[in-house]
Amino acid sequence: MLISAAYAQDASGPLASLSNIGQFLPLVLIFGVFYFLLIRPQQQKQKDMKKMLGDLRRGDRVVTGGGILGTVTRPPKPEDREIEVEIAANTRVAVLRETISSVIRPQAANDTKK
Repeated sequence: MLISAAYAQDASGPLASLSNIGQFLPLVLIFGVFYFLLIRPQQQKQKDMKKMLGDLRRGDRVVTGGGILGTVTRPPKPEDREIEVEIAANTRVAVLRETISSVIRPQAANDTKK
């Protein structure tokens, strides 16, 4: 036989492990960017929302997900899912705690006029 068998050479040199790491480096960088730009801010927002809902007190002005403004009339217990909100004089409705989108805190005016 005039043709000898050709075998593929093994890339087991010292640079082979670096090339494997180099292949995964863009994936690691993409995951890092996604984590710091998308995942982490969303986790912070959820944490703040949970704290806000846990700190609800009687007399707080709240805005529901449907855009209804009201005042908390019954102090919610941590295990309650429903909160009683007064939306008009002597008109009280029960809303789910999860539907409250924000709490309106009155801010002191900084008027400098005399």
